[in-house]
Amino acid sequence: MFNTVIEVILGLLLLFLAYKAIDSKELIKSVMYLSAVSMLSVVGFALMQAPDVAVTEAVIGSGMVTALFVFTLLSRKGVKR
Repeated sequence: MFNTVIEVILGLLLLFLAYKAIDSKELIKSVMYLSAVSMLSVVGFALMQAPDVAVTEAVIGSGMVTALFVFTLLSRKGVKR
């Protein structure tokens, strides 16, 4: 029962943050919302007892992809057009 409530709350939070990532007007906020979605999916994978997938998502999805997006946005701001 308790696990089901957590899964429903997690799913609703994932949907809300995914909507905010799409709807945000500032790119850096979209990247942060996307990172939060990725971290919450790590929690979801851990609840589903898939620790290998959770660790992979944490390293690649939350870490590397977020860093790549942030560095891309930072380098884009430095270019004069």
